Amino acid sequence: MKIKTLIVDDEPFAIEVIEGYLANFPEISVTATCANAIQAFQLLQKNKVDLMFLDVKMPGLSGTELLRSLKNPPKVIFTTAFQDYAVEGFDLNAVDYLLKPIPFDRFLKAMDKVFDQFKLQQSIIHQSDPVLSGRSSESYLYLRVDRKMMKVNVNDIYWIESLKDYIKVVLKEKVLISKQKISLLDDLLPESQFVRIHRSFIVSLDKVESYHSYSVEINGKELPIGRYYKAACQRRFFSPTT
Repeated sequence: MKIKTLIVDDEPFAIEVIEGYLANFPEISVTATCANAIQAFQLLQKNKVDLMFLDVKMPGLSGTELLRSLKNPPKVIFTTAFQDYAVEGFDLNAVDYLLKPIPFDRFLKAMDKVFDQFKLQQSIIHQSDPVLSGRSSESYLYLRVDRKMMKVNVNDIYWIESLKDYIKVVLKEKVLISKQKISLLDDLLPESQFVRIHRSFIVSLDKVESYHSYSVEINGKELPIGRYYKAACQRRFFSPTT
């Protein structure tokens, strides 16, 4: 499977460098390059992209503003000459953050993270066949818990909490701890059932008992809504159709 990749940068030389680096990876297909974020936004409305190399500081619309505007963004590696944007980049769940000029060995480390995430994405979530099983389709996660892979029905999940390199998956009867990044679960879980409310929390929509502009309550537990996630939460919780 080819990983469809978009490069967005207002510097032609920076695009050439990344394209040259990516030529070493047969799994990558560079489908397009864009000189600014507006072009990228327009392209992404019509084309599916798996991975985007995104410059942070560009005229008109910044890379971080572009990423926030996308409903279903691809995986992103930020590229920039300015280290000050690193924290914001990781708040937006970037796979990695590369400082220009980008050394090839550092680029390799970023690509390792990309391939790890795509491999996990292909193997971690499975869906039962309703024709074979004679029941409605159900999605399952397979999470490594205590040295074994545990099957978890996504309908049983109340919320997921990030604990640095681990996640806490809260179910009705128990809590599971798995070595996993919350950003991967954010990509895999059905968007119709779950919403990311904070860099550290994903919640099940049908388990939410009450909500406010700054928090939601599930099973008596109050969970915060992060400032970068307020707009998305407002669309899901506060729209007249919900």
